[in-house]
Amino acid sequence: MRSGARLGIDVGRARIGVARCDPSAILAVPVETVARSAEDDGTDLRRILELASEFDVLELVVGHPLSMSGRPTASTDDAVGFAERLAAAGAAVRLVDERMSTVSAQQALRSAGKSSRKQRPIIDQAAAVIILQHAIDAERASGTAPGRTISVEEGP
Repeated sequence: MRSGARLGIDVGRARIGVARCDPSAILAVPVETVARSAEDDGTDLRRILELASEFDVLELVVGHPLSMSGRPTASTDDAVGFAERLAAAGAAVRLVDERMSTVSAQQALRSAGKSSRKQRPIIDQAAAVIILQHAIDAERASGTAPGRTISVEEGP
């Protein structure tokens, strides 16, 4: 298991959920929800990079939204594009399968007594926690980093 903190990123069209784990990669916790900005504005990208610097992360783990059959979805290009922009800005980025992360987050929040209205501000963070926790658990179990890295060459 590689040591080092990581950020988990759940890219949505309106918001980006961010989670982090400790340097031992044991437990993922929510950090914040970042509002999406226009690509040419880059406020969202800058905030994610600020958080990566603040927590001195090894890498950014970005959820790769696929359908249950493993095919791309309407959100796939958006998430991959955002991951490529992060990589082009110099961040180490890894794409990991995020199937069912939002559904799992909604179920967990509902079980905790959060109504749909109260879930809205935190659902993206909860999904980011699930993405990151799954990634670090998978790496611990297999001994290999999950998903695939995004190289700078792939960026825009």
